[in-house]
Amino acid sequence: MGHKGRAALAAAAVITLGLGLSACNDDGDTDAAAKESPATSAPAESPASEEPAEERPEAGGDAAAGDVTAPGTKLKVGDRAVLPFEYTSEKKGTIAVTVTAIEKGAEADMVSTFGEKAKGMTPYYIKMKVENVGGTDLSYASLKLDGDLEGGAGTGVILIGDLPGKCDRESAPAEFTTKGASFETCSLSATKTAPVVAASFDEGDAYEDEPVVWAAG
Repeated sequence: MGHKGRAALAAAAVITLGLGLSACNDDGDTDAAAKESPATSAPAESPASEEPAEERPEAGGDAAAGDVTAPGTKLKVGDRAVLPFEYTSEKKGTIAVTVTAIEKGAEADMVSTFGEKAKGMTPYYIKMKVENVGGTDLSYASLKLDGDLEGGAGTGVILIGDLPGKCDRESAPAEFTTKGASFETCSLSATKTAPVVAASFDEGDAYEDEPVVWAAG
């Protein structure tokens, strides 16, 4: 589970305060939920170490063949990160993720999809391209990135579902089994406070405390 209490590819974590929301689309009823967590506080500074801290890379771009993007890497929207990925014990490999946009949506779309309890929530659409780098069978896998506030704090809102026509969370197609295969998808984030200014990947032990982050602007 990631550092903001979210498991990509699975259900949202249990938190203290929940807002039960439901939505439907043209294909039939689809259950969705949004939950608001207590305000996120800035993490305490770690004690000084006698050993110098390892310098983290600040720029992204393509990783060299066989390499993956280091934990803690800071990227910009439009940069590509190569990442280890595990959907199930049988479906795992290496993917490349390019965040192509972080777009602000309208509160009205949240309310129309999730109901009155979504009032005051502003949606943000994290759009991305996902490529199969390792050439393993990752068909029907899905990926979710977190939305981050300025300074790296989480939004305090956990969503299950999407906004049809605005931010559709797509699964990999059946053909996502070979090197170079790709698809596009969207992760929905929302906030009641400051705007979402970044997206982060924090899956797996290596990235849980040091996510790869794409910053907008």
